[in-house]
Amino acid sequence: MPESVEIAPDQKPALKTKSRRRMFIIWGVCLLNVGLLTFLLIQLLTPASSKSASNPLLNRPAPDFSLAMLHPQNGKSTLSLADFKGKPIVLNFWASWCDPCKQEAPLLESSWKEMQAQGKDVVFLGIDFEESRDAAMGFVEQYKITYPIVLDTGGSAAAKYYITSLPDTIFINRDGTVVDKVTQQLTAQLLSSGLKLIT
Repeated sequence: MPESVEIAPDQKPALKTKSRRRMFIIWGVCLLNVGLLTFLLIQLLTPASSKSASNPLLNRPAPDFSLAMLHPQNGKSTLSLADFKGKPIVLNFWASWCDPCKQEAPLLESSWKEMQAQGKDVVFLGIDFEESRDAAMGFVEQYKITYPIVLDTGGSAAAKYYITSLPDTIFINRDGTVVDKVTQQLTAQLLSSGLKLIT
């Protein structure tokens, strides 16, 4: 038969205090966990902003560049941003190995053609990032891209535009000011929002 342990009357308040303290700690840990889970869910379910608060380009003049054209025209082999002064510009940095670039290519081409058909003077300019002319040519032919493409073989333009991942799309208004930078694959909604800012 098990022996029963008698608790001295002066020990009962100490045990109650320990029990309360233990319950308080358990409840505190539970509340902390619920708070952390709520925060994580909110972060996961909130769409990422296309704009970075620390983006040094926003609301500043777009850096100029001069790059070799993939398809030289009218005896001209290079294009610079200054060639399009006074026009709204969509700069799209891409590479042929980039899967999201492949996904957004048809959207860019169809939007370009639509703008041309409507008589809008928006410039779409593709900037192939650090690839050979052959790789860029293959991509352009595969996706039937008709807007101008330039080759940033040395990455100089990408450095000026703080390109750290591909694809990246920069929206420049008629004044030559960067008004948006999308650091992910373009969707119809993101492209439409960017175009509204520059047209």
